[in-house]
Amino acid sequence: MKDRHGLLSGPIGRVLLNMTLPNLIGIMTILGGSLVDVFFISKLGTEPLAAVSFTFPVTLVISSIGIGLGVGVSTNLGRLIGSGHAPESKVFLFDALCITLLIIWGLSILGCVFIEPIFSLLGANEASLPLINDYMWYWYLGAPALVLLMVSNQGLRATGDTRTPAKIMMIAAVVNLVLDPLLIFGIGPFPRLEILGAAIATTLSWVVAMSLAGYLIIIKRKLVVFASFDIGRLILHWKALAHIARPAALMNVINPIANGVIMAMLARIDQSGVAAFGAGTRLESVLLIVVIALSSSLMPFIAQNLGANQPERAKKALLMSLQFVFVFQTLLFIPLYFNATAIAHLFTNDPLVIDWLSFYVMVLPAAYGPLGIVIIFATSLNAYHRPMSSLVINLCRLMLLMLPFAALGAYIGGIKGVLLALPITNTLMGIACYYLATKISEPNDIKHTVPYSDKNQDTPDYDANNEQHNHLSRTAAAKPSANNIID
Repeated sequence: MKDRHGLLSGPIGRVLLNMTLPNLIGIMTILGGSLVDVFFISKLGTEPLAAVSFTFPVTLVISSIGIGLGVGVSTNLGRLIGSGHAPESKVFLFDALCITLLIIWGLSILGCVFIEPIFSLLGANEASLPLINDYMWYWYLGAPALVLLMVSNQGLRATGDTRTPAKIMMIAAVVNLVLDPLLIFGIGPFPRLEILGAAIATTLSWVVAMSLAGYLIIIKRKLVVFASFDIGRLILHWKALAHIARPAALMNVINPIANGVIMAMLARIDQSGVAAFGAGTRLESVLLIVVIALSSSLMPFIAQNLGANQPERAKKALLMSLQFVFVFQTLLFIPLYFNATAIAHLFTNDPLVIDWLSFYVMVLPAAYGPLGIVIIFATSLNAYHRPMSSLVINLCRLMLLMLPFAALGAYIGGIKGVLLALPITNTLMGIACYYLATKISEPNDIKHTVPYSDKNQDTPDYDANNEQHNHLSRTAAAKPSANNIID
């Protein structure tokens, strides 16, 4: 596959900009759609808003698993494409999509069975549980479509094409935006379904977008080949995917788990704090949109360059990205601080929720620069085939720093004490991650990569059991010393 998008040879800054801008637009529409959900549901009252806020940690678990699978796909495809072995990537993507569907189906079934026990544990009261049950049934129904969409888009991004996934995400957001008010409030011939309508609108938007992504990768772009059943090949591809996906998914899963613990702390102090935290976390996703877009672009950039034996180019792109997000997010904090109360009024009319949400906006974005460094560095470690290092960094941030600080903050200062723990944690971890980024390199031995055939052929059929040699070990030039990051 030719270097059509310049990942291997174009100016680093310009290539990343060209890749990030479409990501930025696409992600903005999706996250904007999430905020639209919160906005419309907030018009139903504080109780529905609190109910949706309770669902956020659980829905993030499924989404995070999808992110992990997508990271595994992006890393392996990027390396195969960068090293000139595109045919094998088509079989790998087919197997990855099949594995994804099986995993998410199983999790959705379990989620439906345990809705009430899980949300009771999170602190939902008797008034919120029926609303949560209505919302989550339809959300779980659409979860396979959501995750298949995420993995398919990562397959497209691995080729260097970020414009097409952005367009698909925009279509999903538009569908959700149109259906939300119709189904929530019962406009025109539509029934008034309230919080149930929000879940149905979201699910339908995912199905539409997934169908379009499937058409593109299977029929139009031919990025997938329907290979015959081969248990040996499936096992090898699962190992290659799981080596990156399991730590990456776990890294993303512990974020909503930590949010769930913090939400439980807030629920034991005041339910209004839960509503404010739920709205704030969704707002945070919008405020970090540039970081999210850049990290999505940086992953295939680094993977392809490492696959093409260009480690210095990959490292330079990483450091440039870290410096940019720190400056950008720090400057973004200034207008937020002076408009915190006005922003809070967009989400609720409850005076107490406004108070907590205003404090959230005034304090947490102050450390979004360091948080951006953590996010991009942890994501890039997966492209370096250091998924366990990425996981350890996130575990340290959440379990060793954030949750203990939050518990201490709850004891000393109540809701404000809990919220203050978050920027303190992010600042400390941002400093540590930038230092580690200056020392980064690939590991000596890269295990569980996608096997490929040395034959120059167009067909992807190959004997995976006989071709399990690691092409990355033959192309990697930069090797770490004992002082560098290790898995």
